[in-house]
Amino acid sequence: MLQPYKGRVYDPAMGSGGFFVSSEKFIEQHAQEKHYKASEQKKHISIYGQESNPTTWKLAAMNMAIRGIDFNFGKKNADSFLDDQHPDLRADFVMANPPFNIKDWWHASLENDVRWKYGTPPQGNANFAWIQHMLHHLSPTGSMALLLANGSMSSNTNNEGEIRKNLIEADLVECIVALPGQLFTNTQIPACIWFLTKDKKNGLSLDKKKANREGKTLFIDARNLGYMKDRVLRDFTDADIAKITNALHAWQQSENFEGEAYQDEKGFCFSAELKDIQKHDYVLTPGRYVGAVEQEDDGEPFAEKMLRLTAQLKEQFAESAVLESEIKKNLKGLGYEF
Repeated sequence: MLQPYKGRVYDPAMGSGGFFVSSEKFIEQHAQEKHYKASEQKKHISIYGQESNPTTWKLAAMNMAIRGIDFNFGKKNADSFLDDQHPDLRADFVMANPPFNIKDWWHASLENDVRWKYGTPPQGNANFAWIQHMLHHLSPTGSMALLLANGSMSSNTNNEGEIRKNLIEADLVECIVALPGQLFTNTQIPACIWFLTKDKKNGLSLDKKKANREGKTLFIDARNLGYMKDRVLRDFTDADIAKITNALHAWQQSENFEGEAYQDEKGFCFSAELKDIQKHDYVLTPGRYVGAVEQEDDGEPFAEKMLRLTAQLKEQFAESAVLESEIKKNLKGLGYEF
């Protein structure tokens, strides 16, 4: 969705560099489609990252080295809030999956920090600190995306609601995507994606100039997409990813890369104006905006439908009783009576 195929790409919570590896795959795919040499296309991208864990920091460097990607991960592993390794960086793309709801991130030295332009983040939760840190490092026409816990879309505790309001009033929030549960192996916390840009009028794009989207925000509710790949983990199909991506690109550019024009879709996506968000007290949960999918009327009167369904349920209860009796009988034959 972000399309970081050229320019400066930054991740201040990079871990082992997974997003940069994904960027490389995107670059190679883009080069193939445009009949470019991937090695030449890689020269048009600069990678910047930061990581506090020393082992993970070294692993990220190794990941870049074996792929032939130039990178700058700072002089050392360090905390992005307390020891910014790229103070002068203004990136074209920022993308990150910072740890959710960090409670022990604050230090007295962060009081009145220049990064808190839209409000001082609460000391017990770093979500809005991450957002503002990334905005601080975003170029005037850059775009950013970060994965956050769902609470970031609606929380009003400890100044979070005020910061979110200020971000919205400054017209920085481009798109919010609500994700389905069970997407991640390391957390069951429901998550969402925030897309922000400082310039909705002339923001960066892959091959087309973005249409003017000043004063508008796109909401995408993807909670019903995906499939269970096993008993505990959900995943997206290529079609799911294309549906989400095409919605954003069509909204940004008036049409997507297949030439399809953007349209609101009940239960999935909605292009909201500032007044719509103000009506919802600056809460950014997509479900509030996209509405419910319209149910087709099957023409059966309600009273008749209830009679039919209750009769069907009665039959199922009777069948269930027979099955229960058979199971008990079989278990008794095996010596497990209860």
